[in-house]
Amino acid sequence: MLDIKWIRENKQKFDKLLVERGIAPMSSEIVKLDEEKRQLINLIQEFQRAKKKKSDPKLFSSVCSQKIEEAKRKLANNHQLNDLLEILPNLPSDDVPYGTDAIANKQHFELGETLGVIDFIQTAKISGSRFATLKGNLARLERALISFMIDVHTKQFEFIELSTPYLVRPIAMYNSGQLPKFSQESFVTTDGYRLIPTGEVPLINMVADTIIAREKLPIRYVAYTPCFRSEAGSGGKDTRGMIRMHQFGKVELVTITTPEESQNEHEYMTNAAEEILKQLKIPYRVILLCTGDMGFSAQKTYDLEVWLPGQSQYREISSCSNCGDFQARRMKARYKEFHSTETTFVHTLNGSALAVGRTIVAILENYQNEDGSITIPDVLVDYMGGIKKIDVYKD
Repeated sequence: MLDIKWIRENKQKFDKLLVERGIAPMSSEIVKLDEEKRQLINLIQEFQRAKKKKSDPKLFSSVCSQKIEEAKRKLANNHQLNDLLEILPNLPSDDVPYGTDAIANKQHFELGETLGVIDFIQTAKISGSRFATLKGNLARLERALISFMIDVHTKQFEFIELSTPYLVRPIAMYNSGQLPKFSQESFVTTDGYRLIPTGEVPLINMVADTIIAREKLPIRYVAYTPCFRSEAGSGGKDTRGMIRMHQFGKVELVTITTPEESQNEHEYMTNAAEEILKQLKIPYRVILLCTGDMGFSAQKTYDLEVWLPGQSQYREISSCSNCGDFQARRMKARYKEFHSTETTFVHTLNGSALAVGRTIVAILENYQNEDGSITIPDVLVDYMGGIKKIDVYKD
């Protein structure tokens, strides 16, 4: 229920916020009903004080008692104010964008095109569909997000940053589980190289055909890479916008560890991905995927899904998977205990932390303002050189 004292002291703002919630102004009516209630309360208190002072004359005391009871009955029967307050919704925070309903929340591509910071039309002439060009401060936001994510993972979670190739041999794709099953979902060059569909491919192969000393585990890698996917079989899904692209950027986490530690490392990696969303203050949820929804190489997967107001639904922004020794057996990655001659397959884990394009989508939709501008999340302001808002881009 709303604070009646605040309403009395902020009548104009109260009416304005009601209008934003689609309700006619009613501060005058509420304040009038409150004044009537307060007068009855004051009347009761005055008669109670008078009754205590005139303790001798019984008649006066009887009259006071009657007046008190009469005023109390009126107060008890005066339900109008409470009835009115009980049906009023909460008032929106000052940073909530105005809209009549969920449809008023624009989708990221509408916001980006209106501001002139996302180009799909000219880009389609260059590369076809499922590509985009970012301009001005939105392009800068992409760079800021990459730096922010890498800093969190290296400084807070002790991942080692790598810069890897984006073209790999087919064996590297096989080792990570991309080939042969998903051969149609990646791009291949004329001389047989594959464009990586995820940074997981080069990162996981950093331990292919090796025997690692036990004391060096866990090994935690992080890298930003562009990723390339043919989106074969996606049909007409997400044809507009930046949700499903042929080329997109992603900060990837990979961990190499022992069978005994892989479960804990899975939670650790998922926490690292969650930390990005927590610091960006973007609404999200964690989903444990069912058996039929997991990736080919995964033994267990958590998906992080962010809320997109423009779509009125949660969308995946990260998958964090424990692959057990599935990939290790393919790429012959093992470890050896100190003073032991026996080797054991390592366990591998991978996770997006996060997909940069989808993070931009989430920021555009969750930080949109009534005037169409986009507020920069506080944690990114320094990375943006002090810029706090994305406005209309001017060539």
